[in-house]
Amino acid sequence: MLDGLAFACIALPILTAVLVLLFRACSIRKALVVATGVILAIASLCLAKTGAFLLTADTMLGIKVDSLILLLDFVLMAVILILGLRLTNWIIVCLAAAQIAGMLYIEGFIGVGDTAPILPKLGLFADNLSLIMVLVISLVGSLICIYALGYMRVHEEHLHLEKSRQPRFFFYMLMFLGAMNGLVLANNLLWLFFFWELTTLCSFMLISHDGTDEARRNATRALWMNMLGGMAFVFALMLLKKANAELSVLALISSGNTLYLMPIVLLCFAGFTKSAQVPFQSWLCGAMVAPTPVSALLHSSTMVKAGVFIVLRLAPGFEGTWFSVVLAVFGGFTFLATSALAVGQSNGKKVLAYSTIANLGLIIACAGINTQAAIAAAIMIIVYHAVSKALLFLCVGAIEQRIESRNIDDMRALYRVMPRTAVITAIGIVSMMLPPFGMLLGKWMAIESALNMNFAMPIVISMLAFGSALTVLFWGRWAGMLLGTSSPSPVRVSEGQPCTISFVLMVLTITAVLASLLSPLLYTALVKPATLIAAGPDSGYSVWGALGAFYNNTGMFAVYPLFIAIAAGFVWAMRAAKKASKLQGADPFLSGANAKAEDGEAGFIGPMRIITTPTMGNYYLSNIFGEGKLTGTANAVAITLLALMAGGVMWN
Repeated sequence: MLDGLAFACIALPILTAVLVLLFRACSIRKALVVATGVILAIASLCLAKTGAFLLTADTMLGIKVDSLILLLDFVLMAVILILGLRLTNWIIVCLAAAQIAGMLYIEGFIGVGDTAPILPKLGLFADNLSLIMVLVISLVGSLICIYALGYMRVHEEHLHLEKSRQPRFFFYMLMFLGAMNGLVLANNLLWLFFFWELTTLCSFMLISHDGTDEARRNATRALWMNMLGGMAFVFALMLLKKANAELSVLALISSGNTLYLMPIVLLCFAGFTKSAQVPFQSWLCGAMVAPTPVSALLHSSTMVKAGVFIVLRLAPGFEGTWFSVVLAVFGGFTFLATSALAVGQSNGKKVLAYSTIANLGLIIACAGINTQAAIAAAIMIIVYHAVSKALLFLCVGAIEQRIESRNIDDMRALYRVMPRTAVITAIGIVSMMLPPFGMLLGKWMAIESALNMNFAMPIVISMLAFGSALTVLFWGRWAGMLLGTSSPSPVRVSEGQPCTISFVLMVLTITAVLASLLSPLLYTALVKPATLIAAGPDSGYSVWGALGAFYNNTGMFAVYPLFIAIAAGFVWAMRAAKKASKLQGADPFLSGANAKAEDGEAGFIGPMRIITTPTMGNYYLSNIFGEGKLTGTANAVAITLLALMAGGVMWN
């Protein structure tokens, strides 16, 4: 039973990806994508219900899995090497060649003889952390793929393509889902490395999908930056093999051997590059040139979550070390710096990109704090961020196809044009910034957990508090733009969206609200058991069922009373809006005699008696929060913190 469920989560998407590439008919592709999404959802739910498990997975379809993974690993690295040569990018070529040499060294030279380390007998394992990740990948990732069925048809119409590229697109999308499930379930580090680099290759192919110079340039940067992490992964494997260690995740985090700290740090560095932490944030911001489903998949449920997953998975291995303390500061700084960078953005996708990096930094800060309360906060943020951020990315994609812009200023009064999508986007934004939604609950847990730190506590809490304040600034600004209007006018009834788009947006909206409403149950059933990976006494939360309240010795977060308060506020606001719509409107004074432009828009008589139509826009404080102002300083501070981490480990 477990073998079949694991096979469905890992191998089925990969096999379906091949079928999508072979059978290019649109109807077959839609059936395969939807069926795979349904099966993945069912299999992940069944795995979660089954609970923790261990699997040997010696053979698959009569083939020895270790040999198959090793062969595929070399094939994958050879493909990346050839890509580097075609791109004439010598960074990629050198990194790919170094990875091949490192793996040959591991397999052929280290440990030859009587002292050869034994490969882990357990190929796959899952605890609650892995099961939560499988749920996020399979449920949210499948919805993104279904959304893409309608989105990519319109996308290709806008590009005026003579031949559809959708088979190739969905090949890599589905491959991505299988690779991510394999990554979070792998115990054998060699297997994990294969899935790790497979996500790197898939991301390159998806970012470069449209084939423009900008797409290829940003995809190339994403490839070499992630390969830096892959090289660190290979170095970690080499150190472990040289130390005659078992190449097993479980062995690595349960041994308590200080000799394993350097390999753990190298693996965490790989996680930093994968999750685009400062100073590696540019690859994820550049990935915004890809079609919106790719952005949603990379940012919400797959690529970047692999990075924070590996850091959380390894947290027991660095508990109580200097590295753990600096890691908390590093994550907190990334949260603060990228939240500030998000304030200076007018491009909706870039706001979402920097916000994603910020929340990943918050998760890494929690891993550095490394208590049960902090681990609980990290996992809660992973879950709620995946749902809300996927919703927001997909909303921006739908809006862009309708108004042909992703600029926040162009979304002013969107409610008149796309009322349903405007409300859904506003709900997604509210779920990221206000109580009682799960994201704010996770942030509250994170800030409270920092109180248990040592001398770094004031630094980390200050960064988390100021970063959270900045997120309210850019989220609130965006939400107000969507629903505000300068004059009463009729609202469009039909938005003309493909059914797959409207269906997925509605499902994710309902999920964002229900998941927050059921957060006490989610915490008790899945998150609380996963926090046991943290050492030390229980510093997690208890749940008071009557109020849905999370509490410990520090404070309380009452979910249900807050939901009642926000519902009452919503009802009051709706009644006020209905009253306002019946009032007589008056045009504002616009620096001259009011007049109507030729298109009927309100304007004023300006210089030379020319009727001028006013424009409205936000102030993005670019002199303070602009990329040109902050990026260099942020990168310098982050590199210094990385050096402190490495220096502390070497000193120990």
